[in-house]
Amino acid sequence: MDGTLTQPMLDFARIKAELGIGSRPILEAIAEMSPSEQRAAEKIVERHEAEAARRSVLNPGCPEVLGWLKRRRITTAVITRNSRQCAAIVLRRHRLSIGVVITRQDGPYKPSPAPVLAACRRLGASPSKAWMVGDGQYDVEAANAAGAAAVWLSHGKAKSFAAQPWKTVADLHELLELLKSAG
Repeated sequence: MDGTLTQPMLDFARIKAELGIGSRPILEAIAEMSPSEQRAAEKIVERHEAEAARRSVLNPGCPEVLGWLKRRRITTAVITRNSRQCAAIVLRRHRLSIGVVITRQDGPYKPSPAPVLAACRRLGASPSKAWMVGDGQYDVEAANAAGAAAVWLSHGKAKSFAAQPWKTVADLHELLELLKSAG
């Protein structure tokens, strides 16, 4: 969601600094905290997510991609490491209709393949026929582990991680062209 449907919303460096976790991944660092530390950390993350979601801006091409998929009755899912509340704010703010929404509260989160597999089950789709589009390393890793086609949205940046996507697109306009060429 963040960075794929919307322009990147979260200032991860600022959140990590406020949490005092250095450069470690946020959710993984929180999972290692004591219960009371977890509650405090989750409040910090949720505050940042809610603020960012309320200010979110769709990436150029997002309405066109989602409209094209809807007209062809291609089911969609959002898989995010963000909270359910954050996802709801973004979807409501931009009037986006998504078939399935999977957040960190739904169980193992990316880079685990579990959320990709859960989305496929709920959509009645085979992972081998699914595309996982995302702008991050965890998106590619989760897709690959689930057996789905990983489409990495680069935003014109060089890839800084080892996982290999099936395809790379610079933006959502290029994604739409890839979708159209796939039939």
